[in-house]
Amino acid sequence: QVRLVASGGDSVPAGGSLRLSCSISDYTATGSCMGWFRQVPGKEREAVAMIYGDGGTIHTDSVKGRFTISRDSAKSSLYLQMNNLKPQDTAMYSCAASAPTSTGGTPYFGCRIHYWGQGTQVTVSS
Repeated sequence: QVRLVASGGDSVPAGGSLRLSCSISDYTATGSCMGWFRQVPGKEREAVAMIYGDGGTIHTDSVKGRFTISRDSAKSSLYLQMNNLKPQDTAMYSCAASAPTSTGGTPYFGCRIHYWGQGTQVTVSS
């Protein structure tokens, strides 16, 4: 059973930085995609960043140049470095991963996401 646990959320002033971490149990059962997502109450979940099996990454336009997704070499941990945070970055952030299958899941950034972790709250004050 794949389990993802995110941590590192906090309350920071605008311009501050945070580093989110996600530990992935049974990561050998995951597919090639791992990503970070965020959601604000009343709005749809937004894909923030994705890292692919070949190490390639993609970031949504609103965070380009400020956020960086990465993972450890064993692929058992996922990170999101967030710099120059803005109040509009306030959200519940969660990590997710694909399964090694091309069916099912929810499509984001060319991947199908099957496993979701619980969120960690990021609050940015102006």
